[in-house]
Amino acid sequence: MSARPLSRAYDVLMLTGVFFYELAISSVAVARAAFARTPQTNSAIIAVPVNLRTDFGIAVLANLITLTPGTCSLHVSEDKRTIYIHALDAPDADAIIAGIQSAFEDRIRRIEG
Repeated sequence: MSARPLSRAYDVLMLTGVFFYELAISSVAVARAAFARTPQTNSAIIAVPVNLRTDFGIAVLANLITLTPGTCSLHVSEDKRTIYIHALDAPDADAIIAGIQSAFEDRIRRIEG
């Protein structure tokens, strides 16, 4: 048995763990925004550059974004290089893009091989 399947299994487990971590953190942030006496959200539509090889990888990324409270995937560009998302609170679009890429996309890319 080669190390590659084990490496992929490890990456899938890490992606699952990171997703649940992001789910918990984002749930708290959305709850705070929803129950704030004076909501101060700064929603935005953000173009997130994508560097994944497969349609399955892009679909997984888009679904992870949508399943994370406070963000929703809206559209994948025709060339499959950009996912447009809506973020409930986006004071810094670059930070959101970097967060999506480091939390989800990099791990999905490793799983793609």
